[in-house]
This record gives sequence, structure tokens and C-alpha cells, in this order.
Amino acid sequence: MSDANTSNPIELEITEPRSFNEQAAVALVIAGALVAVADRRVSPVERDEVIRFIRERGLAPHISEERLFSMFDELAERLEEPDFANVVIDTLRPVADLPLSSHLIELSERVAAADEDVHPHEVQAIKLLRLLTLVLPRAKPVGPDAVGAAPKA
Repeated sequence: MSDANTSNPIELEITEPRSFNEQAAVALVIAGALVAVADRRVSPVERDEVIRFIRERGLAPHISEERLFSMFDELAERLEEPDFANVVIDTLRPVADLPLSSHLIELSERVAAADEDVHPHEVQAIKLLRLLTLVLPRAKPVGPDAVGAAPKA
């Protein structure tokens, strides 16, 4: 059985605060990775910018830098596949209730500028992130209180 810290970050469930924090970190990383892969060439400065942004703001102090780099590499590779939009949506949906939108957008803009060449596809990726942060359905709580609870009308 795999530990939540070593499993695919996209498949984590929000069942405890630790994994919830992990999901928030993954959401930030995927925002940066989406912009980094948009121009078809991921620059090391773009990856470094994602980690720097997260560290400067103290957004994932519980996650090691090595783990963040690993997350970025895994997600950047995953975003090069045809179903990349589903990956982004599935990663952002669980944290839709968090006030991460401004961080996601600022991070994506910094990644686009990191290599000193803002490609039109990077601009499109930022627009996609803005749209997703506005329209994603809010996460449903998972936990003992949610089990057996009837939906409210």
C-alpha cells in the first residue's frame, strides 16, 4: 500500500489536513507547470520560479524542495499528454474553496516571464487558469460529517 506522500499527487484525496495541504501545493505547482509547458520547452528557470514563489510566500512549508521539484517534473510531463486539461481541472477542483486564485494567477505570470520570453501560448495558459479559477465547481467535503449526509435543497 502506498503512502499519500509517495503516490501520484493528482490522485490524493482530501481526508486530513496534511493531504489537503499537499493538494494546495500540487495546485500551485500545476499552475506553474501548465505555463512552463505551454511553449513546448520547459526552462529550468521556470521550474525554479515555481519553487521560489511557493517558498517566498510560505505556501507549502511542510513539503521539501526536492518533493516540489519532483512534483513539477511529474506534472510537466503529464501536461504534455492529450488529456492535459482534465489533469489541470482534476488538480484544481479539490482546492476550489481555498483563496488560492490570486496565487495561482501571480505564479503563472511569473513563470511566463521567468525565461524573459512570454510566448503567446503561455498567455493562453494564463487565461485558461483565470477561467478555471472562476468556474470550477467547489470541492465537496470529505470526512465523517459528509458520510450519509443528505444534500440540501
